[in-house]
Amino acid sequence: MSDSSTADRTAQAAPRSTAETRLYEPVKRFLEGRGFGVRGEVDGCDVVAVRGDDLVVVELKRGFTLSLVFQGVERLALTDAVYLAIENPKRPTRSWWRNVRRLCRRLGLGLMIVTLGRRHDRVEVVLEPGIKEHRLNRSRRRRVLSEFAGRSGDFNLGGSSRRPIVTSYREDALRIAAFLAANGPTVLRRIREATGVERAGPILQRNVYRWFQRVERGVYRVAPAGERALGVFADVLDGAGIEAPPIGRARGGGS
Repeated sequence: MSDSSTADRTAQAAPRSTAETRLYEPVKRFLEGRGFGVRGEVDGCDVVAVRGDDLVVVELKRGFTLSLVFQGVERLALTDAVYLAIENPKRPTRSWWRNVRRLCRRLGLGLMIVTLGRRHDRVEVVLEPGIKEHRLNRSRRRRVLSEFAGRSGDFNLGGSSRRPIVTSYREDALRIAAFLAANGPTVLRRIREATGVERAGPILQRNVYRWFQRVERGVYRVAPAGERALGVFADVLDGAGIEAPPIGRARGGGS
């Protein structure tokens, strides 16, 4: 099936409707132009097109919705050639398009975009139906497994956004902050040895969370923000077996 088609409407065309039926005629003309016989509302299907042994089903909606996806998936029991047809969105974001196409591709559903004009309608097939081979994102898979292994426990409530996520990086930063709170300004080598955090250097130098202060070359101490973080993430410290002094009672010295 080719990518697009323009369908003319006569001046006597019916007024524009807000229902899905407004999409029917353009889609019907599009399919008829490719040699299909087309019927509407056949056994619950919005559009059924037949050409020889080929059976195509199209489900219509003004917008891309979960119910439309459900309908499309159900129609896959009839044929592999199932399209979802929606009106061309007015201001879609690039990420929205990417997610819609990815979902349809994963489910094996085709996607038609219908542009309704005053004199011309345009139907464009932006995705053909059919299951594509699923390719693993191996680098992301390795990143997920590495992050999982780097955490000492489960300190995040899935779906929650009340406090920052405790990543393995944040957990390592907490280890360093707790050590510095207890021992005061310390040289980098000693921090790395005492905490077991191999990436202590990059964490202290980048200081993403503003938890640390550089006293002099290679010597760091905990900042006020770092002391506050020890209170916010007290449960993480306890769960990970990280000892930290009471807030505001950091000991001085210690290189």
